[in-house]
Amino acid sequence: MDPTHGGGDERAAQLATSLGAVRARIGRACDAAGRDPREVTLIAVTKTCPAADVAALARLGMLDVAESKDQEAQRKRAELPAETASAVRWHMIGRIQSNKARAIGSWAHAVHSVDRLKLVGPLGEGAAERAEPLDVFVQVSLDDDPERGGAPQGQVAAIAEAVAGRDGLRLRGLMAVPPIGADPGQSFARLRELSGHLQHDHPSAGALSAGMSSDLEAAVANGSTHVRVGTALLGRREQIVS
Repeated sequence: MDPTHGGGDERAAQLATSLGAVRARIGRACDAAGRDPREVTLIAVTKTCPAADVAALARLGMLDVAESKDQEAQRKRAELPAETASAVRWHMIGRIQSNKARAIGSWAHAVHSVDRLKLVGPLGEGAAERAEPLDVFVQVSLDDDPERGGAPQGQVAAIAEAVAGRDGLRLRGLMAVPPIGADPGQSFARLRELSGHLQHDHPSAGALSAGMSSDLEAAVANGSTHVRVGTALLGRREQIVS
């Protein structure tokens, strides 16, 4: 079976319905916050999903797609028709292994999870192979828990400075995930505050990658420009076979 066409019409209909529902949620959240929905980029988190889902989403006009592992992303890119793979805007959202950074820089359009200085050089080397700069979000830890990824808040400025000064990279802003058990609204309000500090030195780096299936409304209320949605769009991970 062609891996880009698995699931057929039924799966395509499911995705179309869920995509409409998620876009409606974003629209309502923007209305409540007095924002234009066009300010918010919806990113489909397709990790563990088959390439067929990426192809189906692309046919629906959903071209921003996120993966969390280099190997899985590259496999899906190879399985997709070349025209589809090149049309999709690929986002890296997973924690990056140092030895994978250069490869990720060569295929990703945006990386949302830069949390260590040593990633900047290899990402820049990979991005140098591309015509367009690689968009970079510095992932910040809102509770400074080293096990969950994200740079300690005291290190964000140095990482941002390194990204901004590296050829091939474009500093876009910050990314964060609320700590386990924390109130999302308070977490995203803190992220927005940190964004203000970042923009003091980097005025063009005002983008915020924040909000997932369960908390996108709170993220939009606090200025998120990129929401990363998996379950609400593609279903629960354990029900999806790659």
